[in-house]
Amino acid sequence: MAGGNAIRGTRVGAGPMGESERGESAPRRRVSYYCSNGHEVKPSFALEAEEPETWDCPRCGLPAGRDSHEPPAPPRNEPYKTHLAYVKERRSDSDGEAILEEALAKLRQQRGE
Repeated sequence: MAGGNAIRGTRVGAGPMGESERGESAPRRRVSYYCSNGHEVKPSFALEAEEPETWDCPRCGLPAGRDSHEPPAPPRNEPYKTHLAYVKERRSDSDGEAILEEALAKLRQQRGE
């Protein structure tokens, strides 16, 4: 027995659409990019489009360049820094001691000590 839904198993846009309904696609060219892990990526670009210098490798995520012998170096990851690490970059130990003494003096004054 057939169901009541005549378009079961199809999706929007599916069907015998060809070049006549969509229009002609732009002429394309494939460009090779190479990452430092040795992967080759070949995205396609329109003939009049300018291709970028680098492309992200879909396999490993590293940047890929057009020269297979000298691919771009992997980006250098900076380690996570805490707030204290940033403060220590800006202030010396003697500055920290002076600020601490000033804050303690203010607290003692408020308490009446």
